[in-house]
Amino acid sequence: MFVGTGSDVGKSVIAAGFCRIFRQDGYQPAPFKAQNMSLNSFVTPDGLELGRAQAVQAEAAQVACESDMNPVLLKPTSDKSSQVVLNGKPVGNQTAYEYFMGNDRRELFAAVKDAFDRLAAKYSPIVMEGAGSISELNLKHRDITNLRMAAHAGAATYLIADIDKGGVFGSVYGTIALLTPEERACMKGIIINKFRGDGRLFEDGRQMLEELTGLPVVGVLPYFRDIHIEQEDSVSLELKYRSAVEGKVNVAVILLNRLSNFTDFDRLEKDMRVNLYYTNNPSEIAKASIVIVPGSKNTIGDMLAIKNNGVAKAICEAHKAGNTVIGICGGYQMLGERIMDPHHVESEIEELPGLGLLPVETILEREKTTLQSTFRFRQAEQVCTGYEIHMGRTTAFQPGEAVVTMMDGRRDGYFRDDRTWGTYLHGILDNDVVIEQMLAPYTQEKAVTYDYAQFKEQQYDKLAALLRAHIDMDLIYNSIAE
Repeated sequence: MFVGTGSDVGKSVIAAGFCRIFRQDGYQPAPFKAQNMSLNSFVTPDGLELGRAQAVQAEAAQVACESDMNPVLLKPTSDKSSQVVLNGKPVGNQTAYEYFMGNDRRELFAAVKDAFDRLAAKYSPIVMEGAGSISELNLKHRDITNLRMAAHAGAATYLIADIDKGGVFGSVYGTIALLTPEERACMKGIIINKFRGDGRLFEDGRQMLEELTGLPVVGVLPYFRDIHIEQEDSVSLELKYRSAVEGKVNVAVILLNRLSNFTDFDRLEKDMRVNLYYTNNPSEIAKASIVIVPGSKNTIGDMLAIKNNGVAKAICEAHKAGNTVIGICGGYQMLGERIMDPHHVESEIEELPGLGLLPVETILEREKTTLQSTFRFRQAEQVCTGYEIHMGRTTAFQPGEAVVTMMDGRRDGYFRDDRTWGTYLHGILDNDVVIEQMLAPYTQEKAVTYDYAQFKEQQYDKLAALLRAHIDMDLIYNSIAE
């Protein structure tokens, strides 16, 4: 089964919903996206990297994620260049022109087909997600993600259209009209997403679309805000630009240009004691009790940017005022005395001063560390989980306490005091013991018992129920059985 098309139409979430439905119905589904572009990524149990959306979809399918679910991952390092991750490992940086116009497309397409074939030998059905539009005429012959991949898989293909954006008739009709007869043969139906109001009001529109395209509209999904599925798209991050409020513990996450893995803060954001917001406004940083410098795909570039826009000064002033300042991954590197890039991993700048809040220094290295980790936070007894994705090695030049001790004995991070520390571990704030120690200086309110893993399972089930209520699953099953 293949779902697409268009950017930010909600296809990642819908794909996750289908993964859960197929799992509930007794199948062994798995997600697949040939090529993904995202700064949000995750690590497989065997230490390979893939897009966060496919990790979420695998979680919905209740299977362990693996790199074959997303064989090509592009992680933007600048407006024109991305790190290319192939089969879970970085293979270098390329500009968009080099990547899309280069002569390696046949090799990449062969790689993604091989990944799909390995996956399809173990799971069924495969829920495939597209990337961008299926009707970009200037890119079709270089496409390794959409209908060429669907044709290889023999996938029943569904077009997802976001009615909330407007222009749904022109978008759907134009997309279908531009397909070749071979591509058109893959298409099995249309799903309308993000409809506001009573779906029955779109009955005439539904009939018109079916007459125009010759395809059934198999479902009209309502716009919803009460189902919480982790998202990787930066558009969802834009909805989180808020500000400080009274009566809550204000947590400011620094809005970096190349901010990565903002899902690190989903659990904390749902804590009723907390008001979490993303900002690069010094006055809003000053209002926060806790300031978090998050991960970055270009630490040196983002370090330069926050020095120039006043954010670095605001972070240091927050620290001087006694507020908590935490760094995660690239943010941990920024909290140190200096960042060195002798191999030009990120830029031509070989050394740059950090914020100087921790007595550590970082050397960026060519080899990327990608690990799932279990650990204990400081002196706590609870076993916690997280993961590492970084291309740097950070060392302390002053004795100090580690933030975490891994179950294999490794130590990570630097703990200067209760209000100043940094770590490489993504997902550290998914653990209650870490959140409680971080919030302790600012609230006496007791935490509501909260099982985040259970919460996510409930959300996948709610999403599946929503899809079942608004999509003709009999038509879906008939199409994938053909």
